[in-house]
Amino acid sequence: MTTHTLPTRTLGSVANGTALAVSALGLGCMGISEFYGQTLEHGTAAETDGIATIRRALDLGVRLLDTADMYGPFTNERLVGAAIAGRRDDVVLATKFGIDRDVASGARRGVNGRPEYVRAAADASLLRLGVDHIDLYYQHRVDPTVPIEETVGAMAELVAAGKVRHLGLSEASAATIRRAHAVHPITAVQTEYSLFTRDVEAQILPVLRELGIGLVPYSPLGRGFLTGTITSTSELAADDFRRANPRFQGAAFEANLALVGAVRDLAEAKGITAGQLALAWVLAQGEDVVPIPGTKRIAYLEQNVGAAAVQLSDDDRAALDAAVPASAVVGDRYADMSSINA
Repeated sequence: MTTHTLPTRTLGSVANGTALAVSALGLGCMGISEFYGQTLEHGTAAETDGIATIRRALDLGVRLLDTADMYGPFTNERLVGAAIAGRRDDVVLATKFGIDRDVASGARRGVNGRPEYVRAAADASLLRLGVDHIDLYYQHRVDPTVPIEETVGAMAELVAAGKVRHLGLSEASAATIRRAHAVHPITAVQTEYSLFTRDVEAQILPVLRELGIGLVPYSPLGRGFLTGTITSTSELAADDFRRANPRFQGAAFEANLALVGAVRDLAEAKGITAGQLALAWVLAQGEDVVPIPGTKRIAYLEQNVGAAAVQLSDDDRAALDAAVPASAVVGDRYADMSSINA
């Protein structure tokens, strides 16, 4: 079996005792099971293909795998666990808790950060993943009804018990990150970040760098928009949640498609794909930035991994900033997946 090595980056810092070495690119596993079309079911060809994609990622040197208990729901962790069986030492395994879904129906019951829920969710994730520890455990969304100190306190207990190695937050404010980090050092914060979504640059990224916390961008390809392969929403599956995303609606879609066209032109001039250029831009934002593009398909996975070898000059970055100004993207993003009816 052919294996490769991606460059290594560090989430967290030695100074605060949270340094976690990972591959420069991770794999977001969510879309293998849900949200981007038909929900994956056990025993199907889609499940076999999903496992094959994850194993190919490991062969290509991708070490950071990102999942969550609510993906599927409750099936994506099992899929990841099956894929890494026998290869646990090859993987930095990240999962999340906090978006509470009904086991039977999958219906969302809200966000839960209560300590007793944190402990129960971690034990359930360990069981589904088939491992004895989680390398990076995120609070998926902050519970506004529970002080962050209580939630992170419970997460810290998991570290003390050896069930979790590092802690993370997802979609947290700068103030919340500071409060959490004061309870127990935070290794990584996950949020949406791409050429299409640059909100993190204003307040979040400066705080992360002040505190020595890594950034893990999800949707670094703008939910697939920046690959240049989506030319009409009619191409999306009927149950693909992007059909309800404001950036994929009407005039907004057409305006954003024009921006992608400019990215594609710049990519062609460099002899790479639009997606590779968009990922290279995210990677160029700092050695503490580790994007986790997701895909079901090995061909797209291999393209994504190729982005790690793309070097951007100052002129390249300036051309991208001019082609896609931060304010040019039309339509809001969905910041809170707990509210998505997908």
